[in-house]
Amino acid sequence: MRRILVAGNWKMNKDIRESLELVKKISYAVNDISVRDILVCPPYTSLSAVHELVKDTNIKLGAQNLFWEESGAYTGEISASMLKSAGCEYVIIGHSERRQYFGETEETVNKRVKKALESGLKPIICVGETLQEREGSITEKVVDKQIRGAFEGLSEADCDTIIVAYEPVWAIGTGKTATPDDANNVHKFIRNLLKELYNENVAEKMVILYGGSVKPDNAAELFAMEDIDGGLVGGASLKSDDFIALIKAGIE
Repeated sequence: MRRILVAGNWKMNKDIRESLELVKKISYAVNDISVRDILVCPPYTSLSAVHELVKDTNIKLGAQNLFWEESGAYTGEISASMLKSAGCEYVIIGHSERRQYFGETEETVNKRVKKALESGLKPIICVGETLQEREGSITEKVVDKQIRGAFEGLSEADCDTIIVAYEPVWAIGTGKTATPDDANNVHKFIRNLLKELYNENVAEKMVILYGGSVKPDNAAELFAMEDIDGGLVGGASLKSDDFIALIKAGIE
């Protein structure tokens, strides 16, 4: 049985003090919730400080990216071991903003995923189409290419700790959201593709998140869809009341 995961991607927001203030409010409000998994992904500078606050709570810690080498002359990059030492359990890989602004490719996403798995981190692999691609009716073609590239060379056992996040690029930070049915159809497509690449067991166990202007007023409907297993949340994760409401969305 897949559990709903609500993950907050803080992107390049919140200094250390602001990060601690935010996570304190969230933790206090959701400390009795056991039916959902909760994850926050602050900027690198706040990881260690946030870890100290959440390490004995029901909130998990993740990072927003990693490099595929362990160490060396890679100015500005962060290794998997550095993330582990800061308390991270998860890492976001291949977010559309990384692809758009920093030249991420299917090959580099795959290398990052393999490094995360090798280091015991749980990768959240992001896929999704642009507005132009959606209007050109090639959503499935784009997502197929991204999934195949990210999972290249990975075994069935590797899939045990992988999470996929479907984030239509046109809905990120725009206030536009795919309808629950539209989003679920892409999630179902991803699940069927995983069945083709591996088997039904891998496909049914894989947690697939939706990301793209997830808000308190649409979260419950999205999370209720058969193939949507939670959300990778951007803007709404930066406001404690909104993120708390998202975590609780649909819980009776």
